[in-house]
Amino acid sequence: MNEYVQFVKRIGIVGIANILISLSGLIFIPIITKNFSTADYGVWAQVNTLVALVPNVVNLGLPYTMVRFLAAEKDKQIIKQSFYSMMLLVFASTVVMILVFLIFSQQIANALFDGSMQIMLIVTVISFLACLNLMLLSYFRTFQKIAFYSTFLVLQTYIGVGASIVLTLMKYPIEVVVLGLLTGYLFVFIVMAILIIRELGFATKLKTLKEELKFALPTVPNNVSSWVVDSSDKFVIGIFLGSAAVGCYSPGYALGSILLMFLTPFAVLLPAVLPEYFEKGDMDKVNTFLTYSMKYYLLLTIPAAVGMSLLSKPLLYVLTTEIIANQGYMITPLVALGAIFMGIYGIVNNIIILEKKTTILGYIWISVAVLNIIFNIVAVPYLGIYGAGLVTLVCYFFAFAVTLIYSKKYANLPFDYKAIIKIVVATVIMGIFVKMANPTGIFNILVVIVIAAVIYFVVLFLLKGIDKKEINLIKGMI
Repeated sequence: MNEYVQFVKRIGIVGIANILISLSGLIFIPIITKNFSTADYGVWAQVNTLVALVPNVVNLGLPYTMVRFLAAEKDKQIIKQSFYSMMLLVFASTVVMILVFLIFSQQIANALFDGSMQIMLIVTVISFLACLNLMLLSYFRTFQKIAFYSTFLVLQTYIGVGASIVLTLMKYPIEVVVLGLLTGYLFVFIVMAILIIRELGFATKLKTLKEELKFALPTVPNNVSSWVVDSSDKFVIGIFLGSAAVGCYSPGYALGSILLMFLTPFAVLLPAVLPEYFEKGDMDKVNTFLTYSMKYYLLLTIPAAVGMSLLSKPLLYVLTTEIIANQGYMITPLVALGAIFMGIYGIVNNIIILEKKTTILGYIWISVAVLNIIFNIVAVPYLGIYGAGLVTLVCYFFAFAVTLIYSKKYANLPFDYKAIIKIVVATVIMGIFVKMANPTGIFNILVVIVIAAVIYFVVLFLLKGIDKKEINLIKGMI
């Protein structure tokens, strides 16, 4: 049972880190929306969207490949050769990305940043560091140095956001505020690079990555397509409706997508934990990890989705402006429901990855990406930002459904159906309370959230959706 306790503890560490990262966005939303125009906030959202895209392409699927191929490796020479070979390949790919950005800088700036070349150049540097940082973070993830991994993620976010907040309060223009993001990426890159070099030293010999690239490259369409579903809607909205519409859409989307922070601990840890048991043929352990992960993910996200949806309008009134709240609050329920489907996909797809059938995931996400772009181009001009939210939900559901069908061919699906029914019942009771309370103002909202959480967990405990052993496990973790 020790490995399960350790797994839960690591989930807790990564979970806390992602809660902090998600909160950083919520902290900055009221500051930027109330100090800049809605259009300027739209530009800020486009910056973050582009920076999120670039590593999905440039890193060639190697961060995840590092986890899959090196997590169970004990030979330091093999680790050293593989790591530096992957880093060198990503560095070369990143240089190509910079050249492309420089060649098409004016066109990209006009389409995304209201023509600001200053922002374009800053985004180019941030993207360069984002690609390298993802590889360095993957090193700590691969060898389950979860405290380091989580700390660097939090520092990268909070140093950047903190600098941006200071620049905003000092009344600098949005072009200078964006520069604040660069500080977090640069600081974390320097520290991570020093730590890894001290641990590994330098490699005098590199290795060919034929097998690794065979595994990695099919995941690139998966990563890019996932980004298309997550973020391309903002580009389409910006093109058809302008930066102000992106500014109205993004806060509601951000509230709904907060649920994905609950997926991140499982997405980080499962690929590093499962290969060892899978290679030994211990499928009982693999199934146990997947089943527990699914239960705990749904235990958190189903009530969070309902609560976030019911509280989206009053929360947006507190966090943003009246215009944004009135136009964007209906986006939250659509994205929150989609996030539940995306989370289930993110756990179940480990079955396909363990079988090294990553080509299947590539086909799924290419299909989803094409559908997403087509649907957004059709829906956004007629339904506005609500059309984009609806398309996000449909695409997440499609990826979830097809992945379940394929995964069932290789293993049993990790669903505890009795527990799910109890979670839904407890959520309905909690949701009725939140709807009746209908709070306004940040203090009242926080009070309702606390009471709603107590109601949910008490009902779930009475229904035996969680037992004393699980509660003691969580206490021990804390």
